[in-house]
Amino acid sequence: METATAGGDDAVPASAAGAAPLFLMSACLAGTRCAYDGGAAREEVAPAADARVRLVCPEVMGGLPTPRDRAEIVGGDGFDVLDGDARVLTDRGEDVTEAYLAGARRTLRIARATGAVGAVLQDYSPSCGCRQVSDGTFRRNRVAGQGVTAALLLRNGFQVVAHHEYDASVPFPSAPVAPPD
Repeated sequence: METATAGGDDAVPASAAGAAPLFLMSACLAGTRCAYDGGAAREEVAPAADARVRLVCPEVMGGLPTPRDRAEIVGGDGFDVLDGDARVLTDRGEDVTEAYLAGARRTLRIARATGAVGAVLQDYSPSCGCRQVSDGTFRRNRVAGQGVTAALLLRNGFQVVAHHEYDASVPFPSAPVAPPD
């Protein structure tokens, strides 16, 4: 697996014909300690042995440090942030919307440059949330919606799969599985 962080080349070498399609994956899901609290995701994801994966952390790629203040989308979801109708704020009230947008745009550039077919992302994140994000009250309440990066990828025709939907036994892109009730 290759990792994209704050600097470096956004492209990866082309693969041989017939190779598994490449997909992006939130770096925290592979154990990279890039989550807001300086840790990795609580649930790591193990791609299939023959999977072609490019690890990304949109928040770090957007210029945010690790660790960093917890942030939530206030006023909507990632689509609303893209449209200028919502903001990403930290629990201290700092507006970090531009960093989230920069990380999302860089992730989109990587997806295009590498020929990625989609992404497996950490659900609930203000960047990578695919099905749910926090509601903007900083009480850890979740609501249906997408994070900024997930919304930008979806808007540009890429499939996004939440970490809890990914099935390594099924070649990516896999059909998303409805989240449990």
